[in-house]
Amino acid sequence: MKLVGSTPSPYVRRLRLWLEGEDYEFMDLNIYSPQGREVLKTYTPAMKIPMLVDGEQKVFDSRMIYRYLNDKLRRKALSLEQENNITLTDSVLDAFIIILLSNRSGIDASQDAMIYNLQRERVALTLPVLEEKVKAGEFDEWQYPAICLFSTLDWITFRDLFDFGDYPALSAFREQHLSRTIAKKTDPRQSA
Repeated sequence: MKLVGSTPSPYVRRLRLWLEGEDYEFMDLNIYSPQGREVLKTYTPAMKIPMLVDGEQKVFDSRMIYRYLNDKLRRKALSLEQENNITLTDSVLDAFIIILLSNRSGIDASQDAMIYNLQRERVALTLPVLEEKVKAGEFDEWQYPAICLFSTLDWITFRDLFDFGDYPALSAFREQHLSRTIAKKTDPRQSA
């Protein structure tokens, strides 16, 4: 079984965190280099990471990889509320990815444009909900939803995209999990 991705990717990292203790190969690519793009092209026409190769089976997208492996490894299925919490987490992450890639492309993401206004609105509405959910204990167990939230918060912090000073529960949640051995092993700062 081979997980194809990159160390900085929060979508890849969440799977690496979740697969702690499992036997698999991790192929770490620089997906923005010409060489990395050529290798990635041999695995997926979508040119997105993560992707999984398990024998003859190819699985694309972190949600599908999680579902496939969760069934294969016979782990407990997520509840609807846990799935919704992942969706909320992903909406924040996707917003910040759009902002980061725009800035890296020389496009000012702080401008008053619909695409950026929508991302800022999504973040402003979702972070308070996640803050309350953390306070309510919905992410207390180190399971996939908590792993997704941790990797998202740490990636946003790593990329210096947001100050979580107004979100003490989210900040404390991230800090609480930074000392995990697997969190250190998968730290995106290793590739920076």
